[in-house]
Amino acid sequence: MPAKLTVRNVFKVFGERTDEALKLLAQGRTKEEILEVTGATVGVQDASFDVGEGEIFVVMGLSGSGKSTLVRMLNGLIAPTSGSILIDGTDVASCGNRQLRNIRREKIAMVFQHFALFPHWTVAENAAYGLRVKGVKAAERRERALKALDQVGLTAWADSLPAELSGGMQQRVGLARGLATEPEVLLMDEPFGALDPLIRREMQDELLILQKSLKKTIIFITHDLNEALLLGDKIAIMKDGRFVQVGTAQEIVSNPADDYVAAFVADIDRGRVFTAKDVSNDPAAIKLGVDNSEDAMRTMEDLNRNALYVVDEKDKIAGVVTYQNLAAATLDEATPNPVLEEVLITEFPTVDADAQLNALYGAASGGLPIAVTDERDRLVGVVEPEAVFAQLSGDSENGEEGTTDAAAPAGETIKSKESAHA
Repeated sequence: MPAKLTVRNVFKVFGERTDEALKLLAQGRTKEEILEVTGATVGVQDASFDVGEGEIFVVMGLSGSGKSTLVRMLNGLIAPTSGSILIDGTDVASCGNRQLRNIRREKIAMVFQHFALFPHWTVAENAAYGLRVKGVKAAERRERALKALDQVGLTAWADSLPAELSGGMQQRVGLARGLATEPEVLLMDEPFGALDPLIRREMQDELLILQKSLKKTIIFITHDLNEALLLGDKIAIMKDGRFVQVGTAQEIVSNPADDYVAAFVADIDRGRVFTAKDVSNDPAAIKLGVDNSEDAMRTMEDLNRNALYVVDEKDKIAGVVTYQNLAAATLDEATPNPVLEEVLITEFPTVDADAQLNALYGAASGGLPIAVTDERDRLVGVVEPEAVFAQLSGDSENGEEGTTDAAAPAGETIKSKESAHA
């Protein structure tokens, strides 16, 4: 994925003795010590990161961590003390005023926490504000504003006044105003921070749905780690103006960089962070009409699994067989060589790869492995119930040591064909 935005070694120091402050930073002095010695305030220190085309990059931090200072440097509202900020190769930190204005007009839009809507303008007029600033003619402004409002589900309110809309709807107008200019990079500074929790979650979900079609490059600022983990393709956690950790939600929750990050993620709902794809095994399966019961049992022994999916000639799932059922049928004198169809379980759980783990809990409680399927209903992975419970409890390493069949006695694990016959 090509980098749309490249930030390298960006510092921002507020005050007059910036050179001295930078030298003290290089010596390892803290923000507090630098403030006491120089009177200068360190806003951002040595920020470096890349944001790919169509990626959501979330910067998360508490008040005073430097996240809002950082986002304002990205579109030139604040000039960095040192470092480079490249958008498609153009350095926002060092370009002239004319070029900076063009970047703001053509490439970047910003969505703020406070809606800042003009109360006597209609929703469509508010959505068209950025186009008006750019000098776009009225008819085109209206057309593009209506398109943006349609994207956020507000077409029916185009000619209403902001006061007639709820807080969440007003924030959608703010988002539509950003989208109407058709920016390549969208900067969102705590955009949902003023909304109540239920509306905030709705807006988060709507942003993810919208992003699937728009594929904008988004830098999203928040103080809410749950929001960061939900939205971010990558997440940067800031403290005292610097990045403490950058990674995916799964990387940050699984391997916090230090005690500061660990404290943040301690109470995170892991079921909303990890997906079926994160805990799935390879899609090992056997084929109807090709493999027999002995093949199935041998494959389960090799993989240390207690169940195995069976696919037909078109690679569609026909059902699932368990080691216990096959072993019992083999010992039955009436069916010493059972065919797979005789022991096939045709009711089984399936999920998409992107399904969150909290949606898998019920299926995992049934005991059968969960089939992960693609858009053509082909088997692309298998999730063992123990892997779901282990990841939800934060004990994923232990969860990989063995697999247990729900129909077998508790704690019984497949070790060999002979043990099943004992």
